[in-house]
Amino acid sequence: MGPMTMARRFALLPALLWMLAAAPATAQVFIASVNDPPFAIGPLTIRATVTPALTPVDLEVRWSLDIDAGKSRSGIEQNIYLLWPGEVTSPLGPAKGDKELVKYVEARGFSVIAEGRLPLYAQSIYAEGVEAAPKPVGDAPYVTFVQDSHALGLSPPGTWIRIPWTPQMANVTFMVSLRMRGGRVIKPRQVRWFETLFTGERHQFSLSFNEVRDRPLFPMYAEHRDRAIRLADAPAELVVHFTQSEHLRIEQVYPPTSMRRLSESLESTEVVSLFMGSGEGIVPQTMTVQFGYFSRTQGVMIVLIPLLLLAAGPALGPVLGRSTVALVARLRARLHLGVPGAKARLRESGVLLGQETLERIVPGKTSREDVLRLCGAEVEEEERRGEPDRSVLVYRGWRAVPETRQRMKWVATVEAWAVLAQEVVIEIERGLVKDVQVRIRRSHRSTAEPPESGA
Repeated sequence: MGPMTMARRFALLPALLWMLAAAPATAQVFIASVNDPPFAIGPLTIRATVTPALTPVDLEVRWSLDIDAGKSRSGIEQNIYLLWPGEVTSPLGPAKGDKELVKYVEARGFSVIAEGRLPLYAQSIYAEGVEAAPKPVGDAPYVTFVQDSHALGLSPPGTWIRIPWTPQMANVTFMVSLRMRGGRVIKPRQVRWFETLFTGERHQFSLSFNEVRDRPLFPMYAEHRDRAIRLADAPAELVVHFTQSEHLRIEQVYPPTSMRRLSESLESTEVVSLFMGSGEGIVPQTMTVQFGYFSRTQGVMIVLIPLLLLAAGPALGPVLGRSTVALVARLRARLHLGVPGAKARLRESGVLLGQETLERIVPGKTSREDVLRLCGAEVEEEERRGEPDRSVLVYRGWRAVPETRQRMKWVATVEAWAVLAQEVVIEIERGLVKDVQVRIRRSHRSTAEPPESGA
């Protein structure tokens, strides 16, 4: 096996891992500056705030460092890096990034598409009053990058964040927090149009930790995996705050061990959270919520319409049944659904005799039995009083062919119906055909209804 073959297989490895991954998720992993860092991450809270506007989503990462027992707290100062998927923006607005960070990412074959700085805060967990509020302690430069490959194409964006060391990180009485905003992290779900009409659109939001199987995260993580910081044996959770909970409908939460509750400190906010357990190495942990926001009118409809149908069901049932049948009939007459260019379905009834069949009916030669065999038994027969040897066979039929106009790819409207009505009168005398008369009427109608007899 040549070196080029090995290189191609290694290049395809991230793509294979990406295809095996679950639904897109917001993921992250902490990276130290040196191998085998003497601390772990914990406690840790990764929180997202979702509003009815859906985007952007406010994100906050709050953590403290758990330093191994027996190890000195001096000399551990170092930058900490955060690998985040997707593109982020700063709540502070545009700002100049770090040129060294840009060079570092570009040296690894990535293309930088955005840069800036994220606000960094520290909060004392024992302070009270004004002192309990988070205090700014600097900012964290970041770069957003993509990977462009001839074999795999352009990857989704990823973000590399450098968090400068602050004394509060090694202080167990402080929590450090990083704030940012993420766009396009909420994915729409396909639902039927009438469900959207009554209950609003559906969406899916995922939040996870240590999920690095997607491009371009995997190659970045693979280079720094010896410096990945593990979770400590301390509380760690993924949290999503959904504001305006009175207009919120959560359909499904995964995994089932996730908790749902109303916020005790935030008004009209529902909280979904997942407690994360510590483990050796990188263990992906993901929480997914399927949800939707509905308007005040839709909320009233959800309650009012079932009550009205329940109350008026016995009285409206027959009326609605007849109205539905009539509506369906009108729609079938006015709409044609199908592949563009396909023939619309025609309508016909009775017996229509073709020219070939009529030519085989010869006066003086064709018997009554032959006529019934050729034309079928669906016939009207007239007998004349006082003339037992004479009778008349009448075959009637009609056909309506729609004339359509294409409106959309799969939908055409019926502009008119070309109606053909045929009446064939065959006079029989002494068992043989005496005379054949054929009457054909053609007309254009707005509906596919059979013509009145004699019209």
